Amino acid sequence: MTVTISRLYDNYSHAQRAVARLQSGGVPHSDISIVANNSDNWYDGSKKDRDRDGVDDRAEGAGTGAAIGAGVGGTAGLLAGLGLMAIPGLGPVVAAGWLAATAVGAAAGATTGGIVGALTQAGVSEDEAHSYAEGVRRGGTLVTARVPDTDRSRLEAFLNESAVNLRDRTAAWQKSGWKSFDPSAKPYEADEVRRERELYTGM
Repeated sequence: MTVTISRLYDNYSHAQRAVARLQSGGVPHSDISIVANNSDNWYDGSKKDRDRDGVDDRAEGAGTGAAIGAGVGGTAGLLAGLGLMAIPGLGPVVAAGWLAATAVGAAAGATTGGIVGALTQAGVSEDEAHSYAEGVRRGGTLVTARVPDTDRSRLEAFLNESAVNLRDRTAAWQKSGWKSFDPSAKPYEADEVRRERELYTGM
């Protein structure tokens, strides 16, 4: 039996490493998806800064004699397919993989709605789906994978490294009045994402 596992990351590079760990653990890139907030335009389709160090990765590759994506370990297969898209309520995102495709399809078909609909369709609880979507809206990166149930614990351990504690984060949002993800809400602007990220720096 196949199950869906997901984790949210404040830092794109942490999510990138999680993808690499999943692939090294035997999960094919076709079963992994990544959805990252792009409100601050860190990825524009021409300049590529996948490790988010402020330097175009192609320049880094040329400087070290390495190919593009060499620094992302085994993630090149998935991350090479990254593309810009808009998902309702999230605004601009950089995404690749099956979940992103499902989210765009769900939005077009006006089903439960974009990312929440895609997650719940994949077996994620509705409460968690709303929290994951809100996390991306506020600047995070979501990694989702379809894995054999027998490997779930082992692979979740890979994802848990550097992941957001979703329960605690959701509770913090709720204290400030948040109830659930609203796909019709105005996406966060770059300065709002920056402030949100600063709240959790070092946590």
